[in-house]
Amino acid sequence: MQALETEQAPKPGESIAEYVRRLRDGLGLTQKQVALKADLHVQSLGKLERGKTTKLNRKTINGLAYALQVPGEYLESVYKGSSLEVAHAVKFCPKCWVPGTPPDALWTNVRAKFCFECGERLRNRCDNCNELITSLKHRFCPFCGQAYKLKKPKF
Repeated sequence: MQALETEQAPKPGESIAEYVRRLRDGLGLTQKQVALKADLHVQSLGKLERGKTTKLNRKTINGLAYALQVPGEYLESVYKGSSLEVAHAVKFCPKCWVPGTPPDALWTNVRAKFCFECGERLRNRCDNCNELITSLKHRFCPFCGQAYKLKKPKF
């Protein structure tokens, strides 16, 4: 797991264009596939990879992070040219999150502790084995098999 994180981490001096292209190539995805997953226009992704885009909004950063399977903080640090200060886990609401979708942008805020919709405490660890959740690509913890989504109580 550690090797995967270092492969995905931005390299010193790497531009956002180089970083996105490196991650996309590493995953073996086409620009069209990444654009579809990130909910971006394919031409916008092409512009970004050619270094022609100068501004990225939160939705674009979150969409690319989901599509490229990296924490949004990685992309944001490369985009802003700042040092990497990353919480290596993904925060999400176990009640409101829909499996297979990226976490809501409000959940990924560093200061967010509770869901803005239902008030549930946001999670970044598996309830069963307490391992950090680094991706919501799958619905279950890769360490113990526990589902991330809380089951609704039956009345």
